[in-house]
Amino acid sequence: MIEIPSELKSEYPFKSHYLTLEDNNLLHYVDEGPKDSSPIIMVHGNPTWSFFYRNLIRKFSPERRVIAIDHIGCGLSSKPQSYDYTLENHIQNISKLFKEVILPDLGDKKFDLIVHDWGGAIGLGLATRFSEHLNKSVIMNTAAYTDEFIPKRINLCKIPILGERLVRHFNAFAWPATFMAVEKPLSSIIKRGYLLPYNNYKNRIATARFVMDIPMGPKHPSWKTLKDIEEALPNLPGEKLLLWGEKDFCFSPHFYERWKKFYPNAETCLLPKAGHYLLEDEPEMTTEKITGFLQ
Repeated sequence: MIEIPSELKSEYPFKSHYLTLEDNNLLHYVDEGPKDSSPIIMVHGNPTWSFFYRNLIRKFSPERRVIAIDHIGCGLSSKPQSYDYTLENHIQNISKLFKEVILPDLGDKKFDLIVHDWGGAIGLGLATRFSEHLNKSVIMNTAAYTDEFIPKRINLCKIPILGERLVRHFNAFAWPATFMAVEKPLSSIIKRGYLLPYNNYKNRIATARFVMDIPMGPKHPSWKTLKDIEEALPNLPGEKLLLWGEKDFCFSPHFYERWKKFYPNAETCLLPKAGHYLLEDEPEMTTEKITGFLQ
């Protein structure tokens, strides 16, 4: 298992928790703050991990319970080499966490949801299955619906054999993201934080398989799962905040405009100077917007 080095503990000081799945893989998650409060669930994408939410965890956890997971293959979770890295399995994992760790303490309270990148489909997949417990949703640079657009740089990594070789042998996903996903250069310590879980061929399996799992047509095994989420989106309860880095090369404003069609009454905030890692490019603005929305 990956351990947090001492030089990163000031950035990521959280206690580790693990949920054992049916296949004995360990799902790592952060669980900070008072358990008798209304929880905030934060769901990351590819190639990040719960480290992406570190500043929001610190911001909210004095008063709110905050749960931030690491998907299987990501962060401090197990990285099995023969696992079926599909959208459905990721949703089932977070659903198990919800039912066993969060729901027993929820009572009549409801949870707020924050999602980014692939965390959109996974987190909103959770929300559609437990919609009666959902309060508000913060949606950041993501998609949870089928779409014909895919950036050429992402599509290159979907090419069979070549894509996996690029991502796993040469780290051609997590490493480029440390400069392609931001408009403001990351410090060396923050770069190290993002790259820590993906430090060798075996540990990069999920970054490759997430890309392969992007469904671009009905024959793809994850198409139906994503389509079911898409069809359930209009009926999700609660207020929505669409918080978007405008300079994202991956989830471009095309996706932002699609979200506005799903949620025409949503609160919106387009950040013209932020890229895909909008929490890094605009930490003060994003924290202010999310705090104001959830409070």
